[in-house]
Amino acid sequence: MAKERKTDLIESIKNKGKSMEGEMSFFDHLSELRVHLIRSSIVIILMTIVCFIYYDFLFDNIIMGPHKPTFWTYRMMCKVGEYFNKSGFCITNIPGKIINTEMAGQFTLQINSALMTGIALGVPYLLWEVWRFVKPALKDSERKSATGFVFYASLLFLIGLSFGYFIVAPLSVNFLSNYSISPEIENTITIDSYFSSVATLTLCTGAVFELPIVIFILSKLGIMTPAFMREKRRFAVVIILVIAAIVTPTPDIPTMLTVSLPLFLLYELSIFVSLKVQKSKLKAEKAFYNS
Repeated sequence: MAKERKTDLIESIKNKGKSMEGEMSFFDHLSELRVHLIRSSIVIILMTIVCFIYYDFLFDNIIMGPHKPTFWTYRMMCKVGEYFNKSGFCITNIPGKIINTEMAGQFTLQINSALMTGIALGVPYLLWEVWRFVKPALKDSERKSATGFVFYASLLFLIGLSFGYFIVAPLSVNFLSNYSISPEIENTITIDSYFSSVATLTLCTGAVFELPIVIFILSKLGIMTPAFMREKRRFAVVIILVIAAIVTPTPDIPTMLTVSLPLFLLYELSIFVSLKVQKSKLKAEKAFYNS
């Protein structure tokens, strides 16, 4: 009996030691994650300070750009309209007066918009820090397959930002500014509402363009398959066309294709990525069983 108690005590001490070791490892990981997040925060703060210093340029040329008829997108649309002889395609006026209704509204706008821009500019570095945190936990094969994660994720995000800012945001601003249910109602837009709309459309489009990266991760985990995405393609087509119809100023096919075509290509690229991951997993399983 005494011998059994001694054995149980020794096992209990061993288990306690393993538990303490696991807890220390967990807190070590938290500490390491904190370091990466602090470095990312410092970079974002520096980007925000730069945006705050050059805020005149940021506000006049970037934030207010989609509300000006001289914006690049509207000028290109006028040229395309002239080429195809479509007068309704050219946008020469953005109605709606932008106002401020709060005492600290403009100061808050400057802080929020500088911070939002700083975050957007700091995303590539944030992804780099995330990769540095995750990389040590990956196997050699997983590291090899994930090579270029930061580059491709940053590239897709920047392409998405550009598409959102130069295509989705100006078309949405034009559509919503011209939309009216009665001539007696005049569109008077607060600066907070305008900025939040432009920022949301731009950043959300940037996030949507990360779809291939998300599909890559889900395919690695076995959650997403190319067969499933092909099966649901018709639903994706309907959703993309609905989004394109909402944000485009005119219901003609060329305008809708301008918005929807990149989204179609993005979905097909995601299917291709999922297919590559599936083939890689099948090849690895075949090599394992043959060895």
